[in-house]
Amino acid sequence: MAREQQSGSGLGFFLRTRRAQVTPEDVGLVTGAGPRRSPGLRREELAALAGISMDYYSRLERGQETNPSSPVVDALARALRLDAHEHEHLRDLAEHVVWTAPKAPTGPEGTVRTDFAVLVASLRPNPAYVLNRTLDVLASNPSGLRLYAGSENWPTGRLNAARYIFLHPEAPKLFADWAGQARSCVGVVRALAGIQPDTPGLARLIDELLFESPDFADMWKQYDVQPHSTGDKSFHHPEVGDITLGFKSMVLDGTPGHRLVVFYAEPGTPDHDKMLLLDKPVSQPAPEPAKKKRS
Repeated sequence: MAREQQSGSGLGFFLRTRRAQVTPEDVGLVTGAGPRRSPGLRREELAALAGISMDYYSRLERGQETNPSSPVVDALARALRLDAHEHEHLRDLAEHVVWTAPKAPTGPEGTVRTDFAVLVASLRPNPAYVLNRTLDVLASNPSGLRLYAGSENWPTGRLNAARYIFLHPEAPKLFADWAGQARSCVGVVRALAGIQPDTPGLARLIDELLFESPDFADMWKQYDVQPHSTGDKSFHHPEVGDITLGFKSMVLDGTPGHRLVVFYAEPGTPDHDKMLLLDKPVSQPAPEPAKKKRS
C-alpha cells in the first residue's frame, strides 16, 4: 500500500491499473506490427479515446493534476469501459484528489454502540453481525458467529471478514463460491483504500493480507471495486450441511461507516430449518460418572 501511495495518487493508480486491462482490440483500435510492451492501452491511446491531451492524462496518472472535471472523469470511464460501480468509484477518487481532508468519524472505529449490540442479539435466529470499515467483527449473535465455521476458535481481536476469507483454513471449504466471495472482499477493501486511505487499521490489514495470502495479492493487483451489499450466499457448512441464505448489508446511522449484516431464509424451507440449527447452543458432552473409591 505504501508503494502505491509513493507512485502517485489513488486516482492515478486506478487509471494505470484499468488502462492495463483494456486491449486495443477491446476498443476497436488497429495496432501496428511492432511489438508492444504491454497488452493494455498506451497512455496516448487512452488520452485520444477520452478526448484529452496526452500531457494532461499523464499528469493525472502521476498524481500531478489535482482538479479533474466531471466531463473528463466521465470520458475516461467510457474509454476504460467501466461499469456503473467502477465509474462511481472513479468519481469518488477524483473527488478525493480535490478534497484531501477526510471527513471526521462520528464515533469510535473499533467499538460498537450498545444499542446496536442489543439489536444484533435480538435478531436471533437470523445470523447477524456488525462490521467496521476495515471489516472487523464488532458484534455478532451466536448464529452469526457459527455461520463462519471455525471463527469461534479465533481470538476476538482477529475476527475480521477479510482475514477469515483469505487466512482461515475453513474458508475455502465453507463458501460454495469462495473466489466470488474473495473478489467481493478485495473490492470493498480496494474501494476504501482509494477514497479513505487513512482509515485506522486499514494499512496494517492490507499489509498482513499481502504478506500472508498470495490469492489476496493477486486479486489486489486487479483493482476490482464491485460492491456486495445484498444477494445470496451458499455455504457447505460442516454442522448443518449445504445452506443458501439471503443477506442484507446496511450502514448504521451515527457510526463511522459501521455496517449491519443480516442473513435470512424463507420460513418452512430446508434452509430456514438449517438456519435455526445454527442458533441452537452446541451440545456439551455429558460428564463421566464419578468413579467409586475402593474401600
